Amino acid sequence: MPNELVEFNSNGGTTEGYLAIPESGTGAGVIVIQEWWGLVPHIKRVADRFAAAGFVALAPDLYHGRTTTSPDEAGKLMMALNIEQTEKDLRGAINYLLAHESVAGDRVGTVGFCMGGALSLYAASKNEQVGACVVFYGAHPKVKPDLEKLRAPLLGLYAERDTFATPEGGRALIAKLKALGKEAEIHVYDDADHAFFNDERPEVYKPDAAADAWQRTVRFLREHLGTEA
Repeated sequence: MPNELVEFNSNGGTTEGYLAIPESGTGAGVIVIQEWWGLVPHIKRVADRFAAAGFVALAPDLYHGRTTTSPDEAGKLMMALNIEQTEKDLRGAINYLLAHESVAGDRVGTVGFCMGGALSLYAASKNEQVGACVVFYGAHPKVKPDLEKLRAPLLGLYAERDTFATPEGGRALIAKLKALGKEAEIHVYDDADHAFFNDERPEVYKPDAAADAWQRTVRFLREHLGTEA
């Protein structure tokens, strides 16, 4: 399965990202957005999983080369993130995918985890080329999406025991979107913690919930991006 680090244009400069292409050579595009740790091996493997499912996946490096395994440093990196620049990086990633010869269709999906979940919704609210948005327990205190401008349907995946991106917050988001006439759905996993999808964190990883969330995500993206990959 082809995969590589690539560069794409962003805000007059360039940003790197990890690109994974399916064996078929073509597929719908998906932007995979990192947790607060950075573009770490786990996120690259998630991109590989999307490619194995038939998508062309790009995980942009929003920290521009920095990663960490320290929660304290991760929190500092997250809070230091320039949201305006990050939106431009995400826009550049979307445009890169749409122009890529392997990408089918004129829309892409966004999928993000934790900090990336909030940025998935943010990117979808800023870019009409986003045709499907998935939020895994998304939270970032400085990210304020423009919900009225959201065109893409949204799938929210939350954990019952999450005290950072709470299920109550997820339900409130879905209620706001539905009140605005948007298409949105949520699933809350019982007895699951924040970051239950991350199989590199055994203290919170919940295999059954992660497997179900993955199936829901792939099905949702296929439905709304018009692919039977």
